[in-house]
Amino acid sequence: MTIQDSPPSISAIVGESGSGKTTFARTILGMTPPTSGEVLYRGTDLRRLDGDQRRQFLRDVQVIFQDPYEVYNPFYKVDHVLEVPVANFKLAPSKEKARALIEEALQAVGLRPDETLGRYPHQLSGGQRQRLMVARAMIMRPRLIIADEPVSMVDASLRATILDSLRDLNEKLGVSIIYITHDLTTAYQLSENIVVLYRGSIAEVGDVERVVNAPEHPYTRLLISSIPLPDLGRPWEKERVIPEHAGGRMTGRSSCQFVDRCPSAMEVCREKAPPLFQTEDHRAAACFLYHDRPELGLGDVHQVFAAKSSVPIEA
Repeated sequence: MTIQDSPPSISAIVGESGSGKTTFARTILGMTPPTSGEVLYRGTDLRRLDGDQRRQFLRDVQVIFQDPYEVYNPFYKVDHVLEVPVANFKLAPSKEKARALIEEALQAVGLRPDETLGRYPHQLSGGQRQRLMVARAMIMRPRLIIADEPVSMVDASLRATILDSLRDLNEKLGVSIIYITHDLTTAYQLSENIVVLYRGSIAEVGDVERVVNAPEHPYTRLLISSIPLPDLGRPWEKERVIPEHAGGRMTGRSSCQFVDRCPSAMEVCREKAPPLFQTEDHRAAACFLYHDRPELGLGDVHQVFAAKSSVPIEA
C-alpha cells in the first residue's frame, strides 16, 4: 500500500474482526515490524530512520487509538498529553502561546478548557478522553492521521462530534486521514474512498459511494447485507446464513481467502489467489467473477481511486 498526503482526503479501511485492520495501522506506525517486506517513509525504511527523520515522522504521522481508557497514564493530569508534544516539538515560543494553542485545540473538538485541563483521566468521560486525543493530533498539524476505531467505545451521542472533528481536520487543516473501522455506516458518512479487507487481503477497493451502494465482491456484499435496517417488512427469515463450518480456518495464500464462505466459489478459487481486477474506472475487486476485466499489476491499484484521493493503494 502506498499512502500519499496530497491532495488531502479521508479513506476508510473496513473489515470484520481479525481482517488485519489494526495490524495494518500498527505496521504503518512502526509499532509492529512487518513479517516480510518493508515500510518506507519518504523512501527510507522505518527501521533505518535517523534521529531527524524519525522526529519528522513522529510529527507527520499521528494516531488516535481505539480505547480512550488505556492510552492515558493515570498518574498524570490530562494536560500532560497536550503539553509534552508542544514542548518536545517546540510548537509555541512561550508558555502563554502554548496554553493558547492547547485551549484552541480543545475548543475545536467541543471541549471547554476550564472543565478539561487540570483533571486526571478518571475524572473525564470516555467521549471527553477520545476528543482529547483528537485535540492532541490537531496540535501537531500532522500530514496523516491514522484513526483506529476512534468511535467504537463511545456512545452514539458523541460519535457525530468526533467524526465532525476528524472531518474538520481534513477540510480546514488539510490533514489526510485513514479511518479504520468495522462500522460501514460511519465509513460511508466520513470517507471518500474505501478498502475492504478480509483476512489480510484486499477484497474490494474504490470510491465509497460505488462500493457501499453496489458492492461487487461476494464478501463486501455479505458485509453490506449484515447492516441492520429499520424495516419491519424486511424478510429476515430469508436472509442467507453462512454455514457453521465456513470461515473456520485460513485457506493459505495459494487460494482465495473467502472460498469456504463464498456462494459463488469456483474451482479456480481453490487453486490460486485472485488478483485485483479493475471492474470500472474507480473500482477493483479481487474475485475471479471478473476475470474478463483488466488485471491490476503492482503499482496500478491507485488508478481505481478518484483523482482527489490521498490514499492510493498499491497491491
